Amino acid sequence: MSLLPCVEVESAQPATAAVIWLHGLGANGHDFEPIVPELRLPADLPVRFVFPHAPQLPVTINGGYVMPAWYDILEMSLERKVDEKQLKASARCVHDLIDREIQRGIDSNRIVIAGFSQGGAVGFEAALSYPKPLAGLLAMSTYFATANSVQVNPANAKLPIQIFHGSYDDVVPEFHGQNSVKVLTDKGFEPGYQTFPMDHSVCMEEITAISDWLQKLLK
Repeated sequence: MSLLPCVEVESAQPATAAVIWLHGLGANGHDFEPIVPELRLPADLPVRFVFPHAPQLPVTINGGYVMPAWYDILEMSLERKVDEKQLKASARCVHDLIDREIQRGIDSNRIVIAGFSQGGAVGFEAALSYPKPLAGLLAMSTYFATANSVQVNPANAKLPIQIFHGSYDDVVPEFHGQNSVKVLTDKGFEPGYQTFPMDHSVCMEEITAISDWLQKLLK
């Protein structure tokens, strides 16, 4: 099995939990690596952070330019037309990374999927369709691209989900975060939702909130 290449940040003590964190369009696995020390997780919560690199794909909205992408984006409309086949293939690659963490001794219910923007769209699909119970899903500045096609696995029908969004986001407007909450609620989930006065980015207040959420989830 060929796994996605990843940046990995190990804890000082042997990890008892793992976070698989997906970057956005045009970035790579190093994008969120600097956040790990800023989370200031306690020493008694040893977490392995896995930051995979997306494959190189031509992206239609960028004139077919080849860049790191989890899937092709066909239109920048409110409906966010995307190549669902590629998105679901990326989600299966995330499943392979989850399987590897389980093989390395991490229980599935101690594994968190996190994603920013395009990575968050893959995160929704990957986490909700995974056949073993996961710890949670963190969706940042993103949208639920496969809301109408995702096959929610019963193992994750009650998955804890936290959504963060910027109130000034002009790349993925806050409408998408709000809509994700509505869709998830209709599917029986109870997602948390919080906004920050930021654009399509991450701010220190959000990093603090992520840390608090992870600690409550994994303690």
